[in-house]
Amino acid sequence: MEKHNLTALNEFILMGITDHPELQAPLFGLFLIIYMISVVGNLGIIILTKMDSRLQTPMYFFLRHLAITDLGYSTAVGPKMLVNFVVDENTISYYFCATQLAFFLLFINGELFILSAMSYDRYVAICNPLLYTAIMSQRVCQALVAILYLYCTFASLLVTIKIFNLSFCGHNAISHFYCDTNPLLFLLCSNKHEIQLITLILASIDLITSLLIVLVSYLFVFVAILRMNSAVGSHKAFSTCGSHLTMVVLFYGTLIFMYMQPKSSHSFDTDKVASIFYILVIPMLNPLIYSLRNKDVKYSLHRAWKKICNIFS
Repeated sequence: MEKHNLTALNEFILMGITDHPELQAPLFGLFLIIYMISVVGNLGIIILTKMDSRLQTPMYFFLRHLAITDLGYSTAVGPKMLVNFVVDENTISYYFCATQLAFFLLFINGELFILSAMSYDRYVAICNPLLYTAIMSQRVCQALVAILYLYCTFASLLVTIKIFNLSFCGHNAISHFYCDTNPLLFLLCSNKHEIQLITLILASIDLITSLLIVLVSYLFVFVAILRMNSAVGSHKAFSTCGSHLTMVVLFYGTLIFMYMQPKSSHSFDTDKVASIFYILVIPMLNPLIYSLRNKDVKYSLHRAWKKICNIFS
């Protein structure tokens, strides 16, 4: 890294979510509850899908990794955000800022591709049920997830290293409540055209590619459902896709709203509101949606609860 960064800039100031002191305590309490529900819910999904023999299918394999990515990016941002509500100076060290950015990009990109992998899994299950076991074998699922994590790690490290190898202008106030790409790019004073281009290309590839996989997969799924003669079969197909479609609409809808705004109406305040939703609220909703809408998960939760009650009784 450049010597300028190491000597002249040792920390950043996070502007936080609000400038109103009277809102600090209520927001801290609200976000703490949301984050704790998110942690418990996603850890529960990870443990259930790992331990319960009924949930050893590709669908729940991807659901487990969705919970891992939810837990990953919410934890990369959430604890530090909560600490900043109760301290006088909302500062973050230079290296912790870089670490936070790297992990956030890793897990948020991972979520995009896990959702697209889940869409493809639903497509195979509904459109090619006889070949489902062969196409979505355990080895294929593991290889797919490994490739996704390797790519996301490469992309996050590339962006993070590029940004933190450039010179900041001495201004260290980040107009956000965590270290994100756009607010950091705003503080750069050296030539940032290359990193802006890299960021734009990677973001476009990640969002467009994953969204296309989702749209094409569900296009074939809906066509297959419309061709079904059995109303029971159609209802079962819709029910297996319902939870995933809900998550897709929430997650992609928020990202598209955030990143596709025209520059004339774009503001960091809008980014903060959208970021709160997909960093804290969506990771909380995902396990709730799957536990409330999925019979297998509800049955597994019921069995686990009975075992816990028997142990303590």
